Amino acid sequence: MWRTLFGVAWFVWILDLATKIWAVSALSNKPDIKVLGSFFKLTLVRNSGAAFSFAEGATIFLTIFGLFVLGAIFYFSPRITSQGWAVVLGLVMGGILGNLVDRIFREPGVLRGHVIDWMQLPYWPIFNIADSAIVIAALLSMVLTARNIPPITKVGS
Repeated sequence: MWRTLFGVAWFVWILDLATKIWAVSALSNKPDIKVLGSFFKLTLVRNSGAAFSFAEGATIFLTIFGLFVLGAIFYFSPRITSQGWAVVLGLVMGGILGNLVDRIFREPGVLRGHVIDWMQLPYWPIFNIADSAIVIAALLSMVLTARNIPPITKVGS
C-alpha cells in the first residue's frame, strides 16, 4: 500500500507545485479571469493563514503542525492495509507537502511564506490543488468510515 500512498502524494505535490508556478506567472498582473462566468474564476492570492484565511500570520505553527502530520503518516504508512485509506493518506500527504513548500520557501521569508491560492468558487475561499486534495481526502475518509473499512486490518481478522 505504501506505493499507492506515496505515488498519490507525489502526484498531488507535483501537480500543486506546477499549477502554483503557472498561477504566479500567468495571474500576477491580471484581475480575476472568468472561466465559467462568475461560478469559477482564477484569482491569485498569497495566503498567510490556513483555509478560510484562518490563523493568518500563524505560518510557523501551521508548518510545525504539517510536519507533525507528515511524521504520523510516515509512521503509520507501513501498517496500512486498505487501498482506499492509502489514497486518503496520499492525498493528505501531497496536500500538506504542497502548502508546506510554500510556507518554507516563498516570500516573505523562510517559515513565513505565503501559500499560493488561485481557484475561486462563489461563497468559498480561494484555494489550490493541495487544498482540494485535502478536502477530497476528508470526503473519501467519510465514505470509507461509513462503509466500515478500516485503514489497518489485523492479521488473522
